Amino acid sequence: MTALDLSSPVAVVGTGTMGQGIAQVALVAGHPVRLYDAAAGRAGEAADAIGARLDRLVEKDRLTGAERDAARARLTATETLDALAGCALVVEAVVERLDVKQELFRALEDVVGDDCLLATNTSSLSVTAVGGALRVPGRFVGLHFFNPAPLLPLVEVVSGFATDPAAATRAYETARAWGKTPVTCADTPGFVVNRVARPFYAEALAVHELRAADPATIDAVLRESGGFRMGAFELTDLIGQDVNESVTHSVWQAFFQDVRFTPSLAQRRLVESGRLGRKSGQGWYDYRDGAVRPVPRTAGPAEAPAYVVVEGDLGPAAELVALIREAGIEVRPEDGYGAGRLVLPDGGTLCLTDGELPVSQNLVQFDLALDYRAATRIALSASASVRPGLLSGATGLFHALGKKVSVIGDVPGMIVARTVARIIDLAFDAVARGVATQEDVDTAMRLGVNYPLGPFEWSRRLGDTWAYDLLTNAHEWEPSGRCAPSLALRRHADAADAREGTP
Repeated sequence: MTALDLSSPVAVVGTGTMGQGIAQVALVAGHPVRLYDAAAGRAGEAADAIGARLDRLVEKDRLTGAERDAARARLTATETLDALAGCALVVEAVVERLDVKQELFRALEDVVGDDCLLATNTSSLSVTAVGGALRVPGRFVGLHFFNPAPLLPLVEVVSGFATDPAAATRAYETARAWGKTPVTCADTPGFVVNRVARPFYAEALAVHELRAADPATIDAVLRESGGFRMGAFELTDLIGQDVNESVTHSVWQAFFQDVRFTPSLAQRRLVESGRLGRKSGQGWYDYRDGAVRPVPRTAGPAEAPAYVVVEGDLGPAAELVALIREAGIEVRPEDGYGAGRLVLPDGGTLCLTDGELPVSQNLVQFDLALDYRAATRIALSASASVRPGLLSGATGLFHALGKKVSVIGDVPGMIVARTVARIIDLAFDAVARGVATQEDVDTAMRLGVNYPLGPFEWSRRLGDTWAYDLLTNAHEWEPSGRCAPSLALRRHADAADAREGTP
């Protein structure tokens, strides 16, 4: 099954931001495009807006004047559904209400031929449910574009329970012919991206609700240590708190209120107060004129230790040894077994968080970094009873490595580590349940939400048992179930232990 021929007309129903973006993608690819909106005059306004964007593409030398003129000639605004007769593909981008979408597609079936591919751009509803009332449900598929559709490459091609494989293949090949990077997935709550990404928001909110760190500090650690392009609080402000909370709630309800997807009360209160993010002027941050952006909590200057003793294998943090030497601090290696640690001259111990709380008075934990050499900030955590001076010594060590330091409260897994571990866990669970392949999950998370690594890439880098071990420990300290590792992740860790001969 191949992509739709470029001579085949494509229709877009719903002409908001997403509908206009999808129409522009199909138009620039070379298709005749018909726009329809239930609100009178909206389709014409959308056609004008798309034309203006085509003008800007010419100004940026991304289209020639002739290509723009040809595209405009292929674009038609229609005032009736009947005008969509003869289309080979209709993509719906209307309000996220099941009854509205079902009524639309039932009406479309009376207009288009049985060979017309019907697609929904829903991000939170069941593709199976939307297409469930259709006379020919086999030609119905999800085509989930990401906003802004002309710029973001990812398209999730979602097969509902009744979707014909040939229809899914045609949708996939068409999206690829439009210059997109499609991934295939089964109809599951959140599909790939909105399912696997939930911990990125949820764990940041959990750390905040536990009063371990403020939003600015959490965002800074996620960016500067975790390598994420944006922190969770600034990203949800950009998305819209109401939109992000709605998707979270939808996924939670669709999974029968699975605790792993539990929405945040703090975010609910933000939405109830009307602080929806950038679009309302206030969210977690204040975007009004004259507002001052809060700064992350950053530790003051501290003296570096004269030497550091390295015991055991530091695992994902092994690069710190070279950085310490390069900073001119003597490294004294010692034999050791199990998880590695750094020992300061006063006997204080530093170790990478493993999901347990730092209850010892002689222990400081540091958070995971995507790349310890490139990281510009490191988070530290210790118990309230930590020995005086130990946090200062740990801070001085990381300052000597050129890192800013944020000291946060003691929560299992800190910030980056618990976030990454839970993302990895949900990715393994999704693949085990047949939602998508490992390769498609990694592609979706890198392209759909700009993660620095896909979950499986991250798992291979950190070690096959790292996420399972951290979540197991975190679950012991926080036994609500949200951190409990999935059966799929346990099987993966057990297989790794078996390969290595670990009992």
